[in-house]
Amino acid sequence: MLIHAVTPIHVPPDELARRQARYDALSPAGLRVRLVDIGEQAPRALDTAQQVHDSEGLVTEALRQAPDDADALMPDCVLDPGVAALSGRVGRPVFGLLRTSLGWSRAAGRSAGAVTRNQAIADELCRQVAAHGLDSSFTGVQVLDLDVDAIHQADRWAAALRDVVDRSARAGAGDLVNGCSAVDLPAEAAGWPVRVVDPTALTLRLVAAGEAA
Repeated sequence: MLIHAVTPIHVPPDELARRQARYDALSPAGLRVRLVDIGEQAPRALDTAQQVHDSEGLVTEALRQAPDDADALMPDCVLDPGVAALSGRVGRPVFGLLRTSLGWSRAAGRSAGAVTRNQAIADELCRQVAAHGLDSSFTGVQVLDLDVDAIHQADRWAAALRDVVDRSARAGAGDLVNGCSAVDLPAEAAGWPVRVVDPTALTLRLVAAGEAA
C-alpha cells in the first residue's frame, strides 16, 4: 500500500528528508509512505489559531489533489487536517493519526490524553477530539511550551515530555498521545507511569494490519 502524506507546515529539504526517513523506518513490510511538502505558501510553524486554520485548508486541498497512484491519504499531522472533510468522499481511505490513536485507546478500554507543543495546537486538538466523537474518554491536553525547532531536537522534546507525564497520570490518562507526528519517543518512556503513544508508529502498524479506520 502506498500512502500519500502531506506536511502541515512548509519545511526545508533536510527536515522533509528527516521526516521521510522516519516514515521509512516505521513502515511495516508492504506499506510505504510518500511524504511531500505542503509548499512555500503554507505557514512555517503552527503557533497561532490562524496558522492552524490556514494549514488545515492547504493540507485538505493538497490531499484532495493527491496523485492517482496513492492507495490512501494521510496528513503528516496529529491534528488530522482534512480527515473529516475528505473521509468517504475521495474514493480511497483517509487515515488520521489522532483519530486512529485515540480510537485504539478507547477500543482497549483506556482513557487517553495528549501533549502538544503549544496552546494553539492544544486548542485545535481538543476541537478535533470532539469532532471525532472521542471526547468522552479524553482526559485533556498538557502543553509543553516549545518552539518549532524542538520538533527535530529530540532531547528537548523528551525533557519537556517527561515533566508532564505525572500530571497526565493524575488526570486519569492511561495513554498519552505524543502530539507531533515527527518526534521520536525517548527509550525511557517505556518505564513511565503513563503509556506514551507515538501516533505515527501506531497508525502505520494498524494500517498495515488492516485495523485502522
